[in-house]
Amino acid sequence: MKYGTTAVALATLVVAAACSGDLNRLVSPDGISAANSESFARSGALNIEKDCTNYFGRAGDTCTISKSNLKEIGIGTTIHYLQAANPDFTLSTDVVLDPPGPGNNAAFGHCTLSLVTGIGECVLSGGTGKFTFFEASVAISPIGGGFFAWDGTYSYGR
Repeated sequence: MKYGTTAVALATLVVAAACSGDLNRLVSPDGISAANSESFARSGALNIEKDCTNYFGRAGDTCTISKSNLKEIGIGTTIHYLQAANPDFTLSTDVVLDPPGPGNNAAFGHCTLSLVTGIGECVLSGGTGKFTFFEASVAISPIGGGFFAWDGTYSYGR
């Protein structure tokens, strides 16, 4: 009878949580709450404009996000280019995105680009803080006047 009482108590808890609309607070077998995994798993289109008027092809140069449709990569986010441009006017560099504000939040990736045409691509994969499970793939195109567009997709998930 001991197991029957435990089963009834567990069933009551599940029903109570479901009726209260708080079923997501229950914990899954892997120890991750359903609420966290559902709200964390998301994806969509990524559309960013960046100001590269202070980028000169040197290691450590930066661009700054001037428009973004993703709040985690907000206006003012700095993109750090870790390697210098190649003598053939191409760029193949690791990048770090550093959003403004407090916290240990950084996204990591790699970009390749023709500095002659302004066309290239970036792939972002993971990071720290709010970018731990972040993935993105974007095409780079010139807008003009030292500004570039990043258009592609992003996702958060495990």
